[in-house]
Amino acid sequence: MLNYIWLSLIVLGIASALYIDLSDISSNKYHNNEPVTLILEFPSPVLKDTNAVHEGVAIIGAKDYNSVYGDSLKKDFSVPVILTANEKDKKSSIILKINDSTPALWKEMAKASGNEDELLADINFIHTDNPYKLKASIIVAPVSFIMMKNVTNEAIGKAGVAVKIALGLIGIMALWLGVMKVAEDAGLIAKLSNMIKPITKKLFPEIPSDHPAIGAMLMNISANMLGLGNAATPFGLKAMDELDKLNPEKGTATNAMVTFLAINTAGLTLIPVTAIAVRAAQGSADPAIIIGTSIFGASCATVTGIVAAKLFEKFPITKGEFGNWFRENWKLPAAILLIILFFLIGSVAGLLSAIASAFSFINPEMLKDVIQILSTVAIPFLILFFIGYGAIKRVKVYEQFVEGAKDGFNIAIKIIPYLVAMLVAIGIFRAGGALDNLLIPVMRIVTDLIGMPPEALPMALIRPLSGSGSLGVMAETMSVYGPDSFIGVLVSTFFGSTETTFYVLAVYFGAVSIRKTRHAVVVGLLADVAGILGALFIVKLMFS
Repeated sequence: MLNYIWLSLIVLGIASALYIDLSDISSNKYHNNEPVTLILEFPSPVLKDTNAVHEGVAIIGAKDYNSVYGDSLKKDFSVPVILTANEKDKKSSIILKINDSTPALWKEMAKASGNEDELLADINFIHTDNPYKLKASIIVAPVSFIMMKNVTNEAIGKAGVAVKIALGLIGIMALWLGVMKVAEDAGLIAKLSNMIKPITKKLFPEIPSDHPAIGAMLMNISANMLGLGNAATPFGLKAMDELDKLNPEKGTATNAMVTFLAINTAGLTLIPVTAIAVRAAQGSADPAIIIGTSIFGASCATVTGIVAAKLFEKFPITKGEFGNWFRENWKLPAAILLIILFFLIGSVAGLLSAIASAFSFINPEMLKDVIQILSTVAIPFLILFFIGYGAIKRVKVYEQFVEGAKDGFNIAIKIIPYLVAMLVAIGIFRAGGALDNLLIPVMRIVTDLIGMPPEALPMALIRPLSGSGSLGVMAETMSVYGPDSFIGVLVSTFFGSTETTFYVLAVYFGAVSIRKTRHAVVVGLLADVAGILGALFIVKLMFS
């Protein structure tokens, strides 16, 4: 499944970019080689010296600009310029500096030229009687294949970002795996695992209750709920490493791995700190108002992810086994399973809504303050508690910490190829315009039926693909519609209710070289859908 999705992201991204570029060329969108008239003003005389460089201002009339580019500017605009004049051979060039008053099309052309701060153009002088104020026409350097250039730049850029992310994990991985090693040798992880044995026995029946994987998964889930992403990832990677030790078929995801990642991709966090911070920066009167709605949406995603993982465990994991599976499960075919699944999504949404109403007396600000305090002291407390417990149990804490930390480097390096592959594919898909021009128009057919505002759709679609992308979309949407508007609350709840599914799958499966992901992608996407639907339901209920 992940192979097909990865290939589709690349093919659709490149095909979309090529189609848009060819359309732009055929329609001459950027009006290449068409002159634009402007007025140049300089503090010192021009054309007195050969090969002189002059800094001044260009004033472009709205009428002149609109006549060339077919725009509808209402007033003239000006940009700083640098003129290189050559009186001898009459060849001169000019650099137009991009500023806030520059039209959007020129900004786009500047970005395509490789320097988004300036545009290069050839210049022909019309009137030069006044050396301080000249009338001229310019021809901006031709622009073509902008989308394909964006795809190229994004692919190269995301490859570098992937390596930076992986290398940035080395120190954090070393710290937490060292702490985990001390706690494991002291017997603390085994005790924690026994405490939650009734739950883990149901979720992960094939994993022994005293296995180190249980403790690592417990620490990962706890860290995620407190918003401690820098601790959650090392614990999660350690859990995957331990789960892989029990894997009878290396390279293929086990049921336990899929269930564990279903919980991770659901993104259940008690305090969506990032979304709250963006809301506060946008001037929200109540940035923390999304705590309850985010918990509700993420709870829908978590329950749906777990239920879906357990249902799909009965599906074949290799090609050619569908017939055997269908004969063994003919009383409950796939269609009925899906009906039950979507019924459960609705039931979970209704149940959580009732729970939210029952606890409406809780002050959100007080809850926010309590959890923020817990988040602040959690990491120092965990380090002190784990290391201190090891010392009390007479574990050689320094030696064991170093021994555990050694694995951090190996795991972080191992995920680089998988991270590069996924981030590059997502970058190509977005830069090529496939998201805006293909996926969003198709999905609007569905979202219109369920009453989702079209303005919130980009956030719902980009969230499973990119953390930074979804953050940018959320901030931009709130800047347009306001953080406390219905749409502003909805997109920030989307951010707090779901997770970057494909990034999580790439990192966690990459750590243990899993290539056959089985139903993990489907489960993760179902959890995302449930989180989005749950968020839409609760925000409509409370703020519509």
